[in-house]
Amino acid sequence: MWSLAWPWVLLTLPLPLVFHHFLAEAKGLSEAGLRVPSIDSFATLKDRSGTEQFFNWRFWAAALAWLLLVVAAARPERIGEELDVPVAGRNLMLAVDLSGSMDQKDFELAGLRVDRLTATKAVASDFIERREGDRIGLILFGERAYLQVPLTLDRETVNILLMESFIGLAGEKTAIGDAITLAVRRIYEQKKDEGDQVLVLLTDGANTAGEVPPLKAAELARQVGLRIYTIGIGAEQLEVSSLIGGRRRINPSADLDEETLTQIAQLTGGHYFRATDTASLQDIYKLVDELEPVEEPESGFRPVKSYYPYPLGLAFALVALLCLVSLMQRFARRRVAEVQTHAG
Repeated sequence: MWSLAWPWVLLTLPLPLVFHHFLAEAKGLSEAGLRVPSIDSFATLKDRSGTEQFFNWRFWAAALAWLLLVVAAARPERIGEELDVPVAGRNLMLAVDLSGSMDQKDFELAGLRVDRLTATKAVASDFIERREGDRIGLILFGERAYLQVPLTLDRETVNILLMESFIGLAGEKTAIGDAITLAVRRIYEQKKDEGDQVLVLLTDGANTAGEVPPLKAAELARQVGLRIYTIGIGAEQLEVSSLIGGRRRINPSADLDEETLTQIAQLTGGHYFRATDTASLQDIYKLVDELEPVEEPESGFRPVKSYYPYPLGLAFALVALLCLVSLMQRFARRRVAEVQTHAG
């Protein structure tokens, strides 16, 4: 849909005619002259050299230039179709355990036995893609906690850096408290932003490293309004080969500190989830989606593109052309006058 931002500017279109009328009257009062009812007879005139001047051509070019200038001043614009605008939602940090125990191959993905980190990457990647409008950050932790991606709307970058992570990158042990503390610090720095503050922390063990105890870190998170969803990952049973032959069942998640993870979630108003296989891990992330729904986009926004440079440029081109023609005519008359002077 086409429209004018300032349509009232079109009221200035008759100004040249008004000025011409009053100037003509003033000139008629001060000087005697021949009054004619029409300018049609002056459509073409001849100067001293006999060359024709096309008065009508210059008149209409000047009129068109004025029209284009007025239209440009009215700012013509095209209003596009109504669009949905994503609403910035919450600050959402993901903390992923990269300790040595994440190498345990007790998950299945596409029919293949994979380690816990590979399954986490596949499921968390889909979760990140669904979080349109949220500012997402990524923390990777093991013996130490590192901010891999600060809070950003660039979900693709978060996904890429998550996929590039590997077991042992942050050390072999598990510093759950330090990971929470790092998230608290980043959330506190972004506190000026509106929206909820959420941390999704995934681990398969207990806190065995770091400077801050997990429950102390959780208390700090509660103070800044950071809600934590903890996920304990790892199968409950796994068949392995026995040293004396045959197979036996073990619990590969014996080191998982579910009690502490539950207390962390309860202290901050979040939830603790247990993921024993890929399907349950997918269900957990879908449940987090339900508990922390993505903000619905706002409708009603229409993109506006302004087109005033086009008539403005054409008007300047016409004015430049008229000036060039006038200069060429003056130069031609001067040359003719010089030739006549030399001939005389």
